[in-house]
Amino acid sequence: MSSRERILGRVRRALADVPQDDTPYAQAVCRDYLRQHGDHGAEETVDLLAENLVDYRAVVHRCAAGELPGLIAHLLGERGSQSVLVPPGLDESWLADTDVKRVADLPDSTPHELDRIDSVITGCALAVAETGTLVLDGSPDQGRRRISLIPDHHICVVRVPEQVVSSIPQALERLAPGRPLTWISGPSATSDIELDRVEGVHGPRTLEVVLVSG
Repeated sequence: MSSRERILGRVRRALADVPQDDTPYAQAVCRDYLRQHGDHGAEETVDLLAENLVDYRAVVHRCAAGELPGLIAHLLGERGSQSVLVPPGLDESWLADTDVKRVADLPDSTPHELDRIDSVITGCALAVAETGTLVLDGSPDQGRRRISLIPDHHICVVRVPEQVVSSIPQALERLAPGRPLTWISGPSATSDIELDRVEGVHGPRTLEVVLVSG
């Protein structure tokens, strides 16, 4: 008997005395918990997102849509980036003001090749204000999951307020469960038993978030 058969057998035995007309699980579990904390307007929600991103040691910038190309060029120049990884569906106008070498998101790129790239720019699917979390879902402007996990510098562009929600429950309603979701709360970091923080362990050491209005 395989492990799978053994587990399914235990499930069947546990459910043997459950009536066929028993209350469905979706109705049996009470889900009257708070969907968000407080009644925030759109501007307050964006401010809360920025505050919690900073708390997670992300670097937050704000700009209007017309200022985005100049800001991205400034961030790449300030970083000294010689190459930037670009997802296939990224808006080309975002890079209009920079001549940094663009590297395509190729399926056959190895981790070592990605590690030699200085920066990566992506959009996002959503941002959650209460937790300071960015969600990427592999859409064309975000690329494959690994491009946001290997380069040491990640610039993530969030359109506000339309891509910002207050809470995780609100985010889950808008996300497709079948997509490869990556949840990012600050730059990659870990702590040892003495609580010494080390950044860049399994992802970017520097996360810059650009909140774009308009």
